[in-house]
Amino acid sequence: MKLIGFIVNPIAGMGGAVGLKGTDGNIYVEALKLGAKSVAPEKAKQFLSNIKSEGELFILAAPGGMGENIVKNFGIEYSVVGSLGSEATSAEDTKRIVKEMLNDDVDLLVFVGGDGTARDIYDVIGLKKPVIGVPSGVKMFSSVFAVNARAAAEVVDAFVKGNVDIEEKEVLDINEEAFRRSKLDVKLYGYLKVPTVKELVQLGKEPTRASESQRENQRSIAKYVVENMDKDTLYLLGPGTTTRTIADELKVKKTLLGVDAVHDGKLVDEDLNERGIMKLLEKFVKAKIIVSPIGGQGFIFGRGNQEFSPKVIRSVGKKNVVIVATRGKVSKLRCLRVDTGDVEVDDMLKGYIKVITNYNEETIMKVV
Repeated sequence: MKLIGFIVNPIAGMGGAVGLKGTDGNIYVEALKLGAKSVAPEKAKQFLSNIKSEGELFILAAPGGMGENIVKNFGIEYSVVGSLGSEATSAEDTKRIVKEMLNDDVDLLVFVGGDGTARDIYDVIGLKKPVIGVPSGVKMFSSVFAVNARAAAEVVDAFVKGNVDIEEKEVLDINEEAFRRSKLDVKLYGYLKVPTVKELVQLGKEPTRASESQRENQRSIAKYVVENMDKDTLYLLGPGTTTRTIADELKVKKTLLGVDAVHDGKLVDEDLNERGIMKLLEKFVKAKIIVSPIGGQGFIFGRGNQEFSPKVIRSVGKKNVVIVATRGKVSKLRCLRVDTGDVEVDDMLKGYIKVITNYNEETIMKVV
C-alpha cells in the first residue's frame, strides 16, 4: 500500500482564460473580477477518475478545497492532513501542509497546480520525496508535470506497481510581472525528483534561439502565411516569436505573449482574453487561429495560451487552426500536444495536422 500525498492549488490556472498570464500573488482577485472560473478542481477530478490502482494506495489529502472536497467523491481510501484558517488559500498553506505530509512519510506527492505551486513544494520537499504535477496552471514550463491529468494518473499507477524511473527534473521560476509585459524571464529554481514514464511526463520549455537562420526561417513562414491569408477572415495570432514575425510582415503590433486579432491586414484588437475573443467571433463569420508549438514540449494549446479556451477552439474548429513552426523547432519534436482541460476538445484536436515550416513548405505532424 503506497501512501500518496494529494494537494490542490484551487486558484491555479484562473488567470489563463481571462488573459492575466498567471495567478501568483493576489492576481487571482483580479481574475475573479474578470469572471475567471476555477480550473484546478476539474483537473483534480480528471486525475482521480483515471486512477486504476485505488486498492493499492492510500491518499493523505489536504483539507477542504485543497484536496479533501474532491477526494471524498471517489472510492479511494483517504484521510485529511492539516487544517485551513480560511477559504482563501495561500502559498504558506501549501508549504505547511506539504511539510506535514513529509512528516507522515508519504511515498509520493501529487500536486495540482502550475509552476508557482511547484516552487512552493520545492521549498519544502527538495529532493526528499518524489513528486508529480497535475498540470493546472497557465504556463507550466517546468518539467515536473505529466502531459495532462490522465497521464498523471498513469504515472501514479506505474509508481504504485514499481514500474518507473525516478529522475531529477527542473523547477523553473517565471517572472509573472515580466510575463504580463511580454517579456519571458525564466530562471532555474531547483530540482524535484519525478517518477518518469516515457511520453507521460513533459519536458521543460526549450528557449528560443534567435540565430539569423532562425529569424530568416520565421520571415519566410510569415511571408507565406500573409500571402495566403483569406479576405474577410479574422485571424487570431497566438503567443510567440514566429507569430510576432507574421504581425511584423503585416506591419501591425503584436503582443509577444498574448493573443491579437487582425482582419484584412489590420489590427482589430490586442492582448485578448477569452471573453474578448468570443465577442469577435460573434462579429466575424470566418475566423482562424494561428499558433506555434512550445519549444521542447510541443504543446499547441494548454500551455501559456489558455485564452484559446475549449469554448473558443470549438467555435473556430480544428480545420481553421493553422500551425507554424521553424524547421529547427519541428526537428526536435516527436509530436504535437494539446491539454485544453476539456477531454472532448482534446480528442477533437488529435490526429494529423499540417505545420507550415517555411515558404510553401509544410510537414505533417501528429497531435496527441
